[in-house]
Amino acid sequence: MGILVGVLGLIFVFGLSYLLSNDKKGINYKAIGILIVLQFIVTIIAFRTSFGLRIVEVISNGVTAVLSYGYEGVDFVVGGLLIEEGASVFFINVLMLIIFTSTLLAILTHIRVLPLAIKYIGGLLAKVTGLSKVTTFNAINSIFFGQSEAVLAIKSHLDNMSKNKLFIISTSAMASVSSSIMGAYMLLIPPQYVLVAMVLNSMSALVITSFMTPIKDEEDEQIDIKDISDSGSIFQSISQGALDGGKVALIVAAMLVAYNGLIALVNGLFMNILGIDFTTILGYIFAPAAWLMGIPSHEIVSAGAVMATKLVTNEFVAMLQFQPLIPELSAKTVAIVSTFTVSFANFSSIGIISGSIQAVNGEKANQVARFGMKMLLASTLTSMATATIVGFFF
Repeated sequence: MGILVGVLGLIFVFGLSYLLSNDKKGINYKAIGILIVLQFIVTIIAFRTSFGLRIVEVISNGVTAVLSYGYEGVDFVVGGLLIEEGASVFFINVLMLIIFTSTLLAILTHIRVLPLAIKYIGGLLAKVTGLSKVTTFNAINSIFFGQSEAVLAIKSHLDNMSKNKLFIISTSAMASVSSSIMGAYMLLIPPQYVLVAMVLNSMSALVITSFMTPIKDEEDEQIDIKDISDSGSIFQSISQGALDGGKVALIVAAMLVAYNGLIALVNGLFMNILGIDFTTILGYIFAPAAWLMGIPSHEIVSAGAVMATKLVTNEFVAMLQFQPLIPELSAKTVAIVSTFTVSFANFSSIGIISGSIQAVNGEKANQVARFGMKMLLASTLTSMATATIVGFFF
């Protein structure tokens, strides 16, 4: 029954994407089919083969080991205030690690390890699917870099970019997350879902946008990896990575204070007036979507509340809300909800992406602002597709 519901969920997601298409005759069904098959192959390997399970375990353990070195830096700065066993000072235990991971990402970018890998993986994906090199490059690039960095990496292509292609690259950026905060996510939800979601989202975004905004065959595009990093030396990249990570940590902290406080306030008001908190209402609103993704009926309200919270606030707020529920929920629900939360798809991201493009091309930024809500819907459908596919294997 769970598999049948999951199939229904995918039909709903892909069907809605088709109905919202601005060029139904131009849809590249071959590319969509290849991408969906690749997603199932990745998911099967990751969760249903001993080889894949071992790879995921090794990567998860490797990330944990690397993070342990980051804690040395954190502990030095906070003077022994580091709280062990995941206990409690969230800013110290989780957010300050973003500074370390952002620095590592900046180093790998400067020495061209990541740019070259992204270029050739994206090029291979373009060759296999027949999609644009810029869109596949951006999809792979979005696995590693945040919304701003992902969009700016293809800034040289913006001037001549069609509205459909602009929609695709913006949606890919919103549907992804940054590797610089991947470690923080892995401290809040099971690491294997973070890793798999990051890969699957890059392909789901291409599937959804290939339905909604297909692009015609174009001339061969050349990708210049120099656009990814402008650091002049490895020491400059270290400084930039650390400062960027520090900014992200402070921004996330500020957002969490604001959103969690507001949610508590609104919950209190609703409870006093209606006798039911706002979070539970969100759960009922999002429950049908949770059911379509394959979540058992008795858990759809709890799961729906987390997913709706992620949409109206951000993924950190949702993960913090979800974390204490994990021991009480089924493995299938944990897998689906964890996977769903791993993306930037929320209302504030519309402004972030539009602002990033504004820095290099004001005209294109205005276009992004105009299709912002459609982009958010496409990104949410991306998360639903990825989570539904993962749910098939639990």
